[in-house]
Amino acid sequence: MNRKPVHIAVYDTFADWETGHATTGLVGAGFETRTVAPNAEPVTTMGGLRILPDMALADLKPEDSSLLILTGADLWDSGDDLAPFARKAREFLDAGVPVAAICGATAGLAREGLLDDRAHTSAVSFYLDATGYKGGERYVETDAVTDGVLITAGPTEPVAFAREVFALLKVYEGEVLDAWYRLFHDSDASAYEVLQAAEQESQQPAEQESQQPAQG
Repeated sequence: MNRKPVHIAVYDTFADWETGHATTGLVGAGFETRTVAPNAEPVTTMGGLRILPDMALADLKPEDSSLLILTGADLWDSGDDLAPFARKAREFLDAGVPVAAICGATAGLAREGLLDDRAHTSAVSFYLDATGYKGGERYVETDAVTDGVLITAGPTEPVAFAREVFALLKVYEGEVLDAWYRLFHDSDASAYEVLQAAEQESQQPAEQESQQPAQG
């Protein structure tokens, strides 16, 4: 299946732990992931890893993407260095292209006014209140929220964050999505059988097609 890439924003103090479940599942489903940074220079994550970005933010266009992922970083709360990423998120949302924000990135979206009229969540409500935004009445006390094409989650919810991404992009659905969440969030071993059965079922059409005799 020909899918547009998923773009992951990367910047200094990027919170390493927040995207692993989502990006691994997306790649497994056939999506290409590309990293987007303020410029072409390497960035260093909160865990000390250096990332050489695939592209600069200025070159990213919503029509070339399936999803923009924005993770937390100390920089979201220490100045306006990451404000261009929030403005890019506005471009995506205006174009109807999904955005998924977790941890400090939700504050960046709040400052940009993108949470004023959308249901959303974050670490805690007063964290967003400190941004001066007008969306307090739309705050939801839950692990992750999807409103239209916008996903938000708090810093302790990378699995729920991934669940919402998978649902929005139709990586997993129904009982398979529920099983994936139960396995990785609740360590429910019984969920593995559901995922294994779904994987075997998805492979059967390809196997059957390969066994078809060639038409001469």
